[in-house]
Amino acid sequence: MSSISYLPGKQPHSREYRLIFKNIDRVGWNSSIECAMADGGYEMLKKALGMERSAITNEVKASGLRGRGGAGFPTGVKWGFIPPTNTKPVYLICNADESEPGTFKDRYIIHQDPHQLIEGMAIACYAVGAKLAYIYIREEFPEGAKILEKAIAEAHAKGFLGKNILGSSFDCEIYVHRGAGAYICGEETGLIESLEGKRPYPRIKPPYFPAALGLYMSPTIVNNVESLCHVKHILQMGGAEYAKLGTPNNTGTRILCVSGDVQKPGYYEIQVGKLTMGEVINDLCGGLKPGRKLKAIIPGGSSAKVLRADEQFKLKDGRELTIWDIPMDFDTMAACGTMAGSGGVIIMDDSRSMSWVINNLNNFYAHESCGQCTPCREGSLWMKKISDRIVSGNASPDDVDTLEQVAVQIDGRTICAFGEASAWPTQSFVRKFRDELKADCRADLTGKIVNNEGKEAAASLSA
Repeated sequence: MSSISYLPGKQPHSREYRLIFKNIDRVGWNSSIECAMADGGYEMLKKALGMERSAITNEVKASGLRGRGGAGFPTGVKWGFIPPTNTKPVYLICNADESEPGTFKDRYIIHQDPHQLIEGMAIACYAVGAKLAYIYIREEFPEGAKILEKAIAEAHAKGFLGKNILGSSFDCEIYVHRGAGAYICGEETGLIESLEGKRPYPRIKPPYFPAALGLYMSPTIVNNVESLCHVKHILQMGGAEYAKLGTPNNTGTRILCVSGDVQKPGYYEIQVGKLTMGEVINDLCGGLKPGRKLKAIIPGGSSAKVLRADEQFKLKDGRELTIWDIPMDFDTMAACGTMAGSGGVIIMDDSRSMSWVINNLNNFYAHESCGQCTPCREGSLWMKKISDRIVSGNASPDDVDTLEQVAVQIDGRTICAFGEASAWPTQSFVRKFRDELKADCRADLTGKIVNNEGKEAAASLSA
């Protein structure tokens, strides 16, 4: 990577490890297949076609790769869930419905390095025996969809897709399917329903695990954009060598999307678990804004539980951590009561009103609920209405407790994880910032709304 030059102001930080983002904002780079092939593109597909299918899956298992879309489930294990006695067609779906607030990584891959994704998908298709694959891309990425269509056509022209790929007798087609702007389509079974042309109501699991009963009731593997891009690098490095990146059970690299109150927000690719939260904020992102203090962090996209700046975490393995000491990996985040999620790290300093933040999140989730499950359909709207009152200074302090109770009644009572995604932020914000939320309830009694964000929200509600 030392010979690679990047655009002015886009140079990777010295503590980054660029693997998936190696070509993002690179000088002289473009999205054409000629550019990709000059950099070794599709060489790993050629290698894969000469391997046993099971050997590829075993390499992915050996790599320890965990899904980068949010759940962090081992990718190779997921591939192995396809029933060995299956006689139905197998499908692969790339989930490019990047809709989690705070997350903005997959779009850069699609826009600037689409052939990395297509090669990873073709390898994955061969490994799991899928002859047909779809890229489900969110409606709000129209240019990305065009870039992918062009890239697929280029791969066809070079013989990397289509019939009898490179004389291997393996056929593979990839199609781009544009969503219609619904957050729920990021949930894999809701996505599958949408792809089938139906309302995207998530399916009950069990029995509808996609690897057994997915698209058209056939075995289906659903992987995230970033996850599929790692596949070619695992074949290139070897699973065992790839597993040396990162930390045990948290291998490889992952892309963090840092937004909010830091001096250098943006995307950063790091080895999983090699940097702490404090190093991300102070080293990668240049620290907090001048004169400000850290107040809270949402570490894995908007559905992750918030962490207070002054929290202390005592883990089962005996470690005692402050928020600054938390390694950026899946397991430690879970042990601290939150999740690494989609990698969307949202930093909030002491200028932020927590009532405004939770109101903003509740407005999003109330709008995006698909409406299939009553607790989510009704509860997300109730949470929005209550937090509307709080942020506008027109609530009773008891409303804060009611807000928490509504969130608790949603959690664990819905078909898909959207219920938890909407309830967890509210639960964690109320439990950790209860006094501040109650102080904001009656502006006429407290004499103020915490800051200008609350005033603007109150003005818009009364307009």
